[in-house]
Amino acid sequence: MKHYKVAFLSLGCDKNRINCEQMMYLTQAAGHQLLMEPEGADVCVINTCGFIDAAKEEAIATILRVAALKETGQVRKILVSGCLAQRYQSDIKDSLPEVDGILGTGSYTDIVSAIHDVMGDRTPDYQGDINQADDDGQRVLSTPDYVAYLKIAEGCSNCCAFCVIPKLRGRYRSRTMESILLEAKALSENGVQELIVIAQDITRYGTDLYGQRRLPELLRQLCRLDFHWIRLHYLYPDDLTDELIDVIASEPKILHYLDIPLQHCNDRILQAMCRRGTKAEISTLLDKLRTKIPDVVFRTALITGLPGETDAEFEELCAFLRQQKLVRAGVFQYSPEEGTAAAGLPDQVDPELAAHRLDLLVDLQSDVMDEYNESRLGETVEVLCEGFDAEMGCFVGRTYADSPDIDGHIYFTAAGTLPPGTFVNVRLTDTVDGDMMGEIDTVEDEQCEYRQ
Repeated sequence: MKHYKVAFLSLGCDKNRINCEQMMYLTQAAGHQLLMEPEGADVCVINTCGFIDAAKEEAIATILRVAALKETGQVRKILVSGCLAQRYQSDIKDSLPEVDGILGTGSYTDIVSAIHDVMGDRTPDYQGDINQADDDGQRVLSTPDYVAYLKIAEGCSNCCAFCVIPKLRGRYRSRTMESILLEAKALSENGVQELIVIAQDITRYGTDLYGQRRLPELLRQLCRLDFHWIRLHYLYPDDLTDELIDVIASEPKILHYLDIPLQHCNDRILQAMCRRGTKAEISTLLDKLRTKIPDVVFRTALITGLPGETDAEFEELCAFLRQQKLVRAGVFQYSPEEGTAAAGLPDQVDPELAAHRLDLLVDLQSDVMDEYNESRLGETVEVLCEGFDAEMGCFVGRTYADSPDIDGHIYFTAAGTLPPGTFVNVRLTDTVDGDMMGEIDTVEDEQCEYRQ
């Protein structure tokens, strides 16, 4: 059997990244060579996102960029996998003749066969059952060696009116606790310091497989392993039970950073979104969390411009954000996605008005974040060092309040050498464009060497 040079490009969320890492493992285990860049590859696998317009545009731009390399002989074949391949299989075939093969979200494990197919001048089109896809399997980590994602479930059964994910990823499917803990143990033994527990909805974990919520028990087991930080993405508000809150509050390794997608606060809009819960219930939950976890930092997602959203309902969302001071918020303009319930709703909001509302939310959220950063000045905080930033001329890292790739950074000065993955104490001294500056206080990691 011939062996080939294979490059992987992964777009979109970190759940998608894990599927790419699984494909990388299968490819490497079959004897093929993994490349970091597409140039020089026999096969370039583009693992796409197809969730919203911006993600689709990025995926198409990436395919065209690699197609240009193919035209000049720097790449021989192109495989497209992931959500775009699942959602727009026919469109890819018709509009992107540069693509040599397709793998839907139910067919990641067919990657080795697809590689041999395209190198044999065949045109594979693997579309496995998205409700039966293999969610286990070893991975080649694409993250720094001190941080890793752990996906505990696949798919989603919440069926929000604006979201197409259930049609791309299938119904919610919990992995067995045994398989999760086995994978987590291997990550811990390989030196991972920050474990990020992910799924489309981690609070639902176990309900389909065991008939009850098992996330509290799973987290207790994960906390027994040798991780320094355990971060949680995403916790749905209606499933945040008192037991789960108590585990988060009492386990020192679990970071007091809670990613809770709220989407809106107005009761009519929430109902139109097919979201469970009301504004009053959301406010009560946030108050309870702040009482039990005083230093909690919330991240959320908010959507403006849903069909029928009035000026008054938008103002209610703005007032809610001002009042609740949700420090980390991703704000989005509603995008009518084919196949979703909201796409067929009457009273679609004019895109220009929705974009204007988005700008107002972004400015408001920026003020909330700046106020939070100002309030932290003078504090000494634990920082995970991620390396030396040559442009800034200092080290860079994150606190518990900063999830990788989506939140801010801490830039700090220190004498000596700080390997990435080192935990240090940093005194915060200034704010710069949403990030923070500081200076090292004490060093907790024995790897850190100082020049006196």
